[in-house]
Amino acid sequence: MASVYGRGRLWCRLPLRLFWFPVWLLAGCCSVVAAPMSTEHAPQITFINDQIEAVWNDAGIKPADRASDDEWCRRVHLDLIGRIPTIEEVNQYLNDNSRSRAEVLVDRLLGSEYTDEYAGHWANVWTTVLIGRDTANQMVDRGGMRRYLEEAFRQNIPYDQFVGELLTATGDNADRDGVVNFNGATNFLSGKLADGGIQATAKTAQIFLGLQVQCAQCHNHPLNPGVKQNQFWELNSFFRQARGLRRFDGGRRVAWVELIDEDFAGQGGNPAQAEIYYELRNGLVKVAYPVFVDGTEIPQNGMLPGNVPGGVNRRQELARLIQGSPLMPKAIVNRLWAAFFGYGLTNPIDDFGDRNPPSHPELLDGLADRLQQQSYDTKQLMRWLVLSRPYSLSSKVTKDNREDDPSRGIPPRFARFYPRQMQAEQLYDSLLTATQANRAAAGGAAGRNRWLSQFVIAFGTDEGDDATTFNGSIPQVLMLFNGELIKTATSLKQGGFLMNVAQANRTNRDKINALYLAALARRPSSTEVRLANQLLLARQGQAAEALQDIWWALLNSNEFILNH
Repeated sequence: MASVYGRGRLWCRLPLRLFWFPVWLLAGCCSVVAAPMSTEHAPQITFINDQIEAVWNDAGIKPADRASDDEWCRRVHLDLIGRIPTIEEVNQYLNDNSRSRAEVLVDRLLGSEYTDEYAGHWANVWTTVLIGRDTANQMVDRGGMRRYLEEAFRQNIPYDQFVGELLTATGDNADRDGVVNFNGATNFLSGKLADGGIQATAKTAQIFLGLQVQCAQCHNHPLNPGVKQNQFWELNSFFRQARGLRRFDGGRRVAWVELIDEDFAGQGGNPAQAEIYYELRNGLVKVAYPVFVDGTEIPQNGMLPGNVPGGVNRRQELARLIQGSPLMPKAIVNRLWAAFFGYGLTNPIDDFGDRNPPSHPELLDGLADRLQQQSYDTKQLMRWLVLSRPYSLSSKVTKDNREDDPSRGIPPRFARFYPRQMQAEQLYDSLLTATQANRAAAGGAAGRNRWLSQFVIAFGTDEGDDATTFNGSIPQVLMLFNGELIKTATSLKQGGFLMNVAQANRTNRDKINALYLAALARRPSSTEVRLANQLLLARQGQAAEALQDIWWALLNSNEFILNH
């Protein structure tokens, strides 16, 4: 394989738009996504469209044209199952001339044919949401978390049930030989119970209610007057019966954690009240009992049911209160909207309050109501989102929509599709899909985990979550240029994807088409074909090496790494 330096002199002859170029210039076919047929989902999709279009009209914004068919096909594969489409999947969609083909594709991606990939992708998303990307916390077992999540999404359990299972889970957090008490859902709380459950309090409110209460530990929230210090500690009281018991492997390493509920006598030693204490900034000590954020109180008793008359399981009561709160459906609607559109209806998505009003309040409330009416079936919500008009728009910036730029702090209007960087897992699975490689060839689970850890270091943030932009930093560029996965993907090894294309009894144009379809889900433009042919000529008969240069440039292009 040619060195990066050597290849650099060759790929520079390719069109500039292949490499770190503004994504709005990336054009595919000129056809557009067919409008969905009239179905049971039409009222919900129409509701979304009407709400978004009303804002466009009020703001005097003209939205972008619809995305090309191949661009939308790639987009919906990435968002629903976490990878780009295969050549066969692209062609199947493009060759379907029916008006309902967009809806048919969405139904397939959300149906039984793709159940495992759907479950795997959303398990990736929610693992990061629930426990972050920190792999050093011995109180959390990532494999156990993923196993629970994959099964939950495979079964498509209702979201309110999902929330309840995470908040009330008991059992062992790690799946190991001979285990009879495994419950992967325990990993949400098992690593958050230190210091009296401060992290459990903050993350529960943030994820499931869209409330950032962590700033109220020591004083009233400085920016959100609706969040008081007493509310933080009253919410914290719900977690005081939960304990994570460390189980060791015979040494000092934690092998697993058993999450249990036990009687809590309170910091004052009176289990009938089981109070906790917190200190105001002026040194005054106050008392807190379990009270929900809306003011609903539960019995103060710290004893569990069955142990004494009137006993209470505080975590179960908290789950019930969250499931009945109007904030819970709004929080998940906002989170999923951000997952599909790049920005939520509030920014940040998990900070509802007077200082952070939603950009489309009627849309947020209406979708929350409709999700409840659908028994919290999140697949239905996903279906409405990806079949809506704003999701179908091109990412092209025009003079009529250039003011719609939330990166400048302006509330989003969704008048175009906002490009966003793939998540680590999406990029990994898309590289495997593009090269038709299997996981074993890429080093199996160990190879995947090693690559993902490197990716997170290069692309992540200090908080362990996902970066929102690809800024071309040196670690990012070097990893994509020289990483083992890219080297494997661009190898001319016999039997590999690239060599199979190079050795196929096909025209050069067909071979170039195959590379573009595999990497970018589209066919090359006439200009790209002409420049690629010039590179083939420059290689003086070394067709395989020329195709390798083209393939390397495609996999390292802005167009490949972004969802656009």
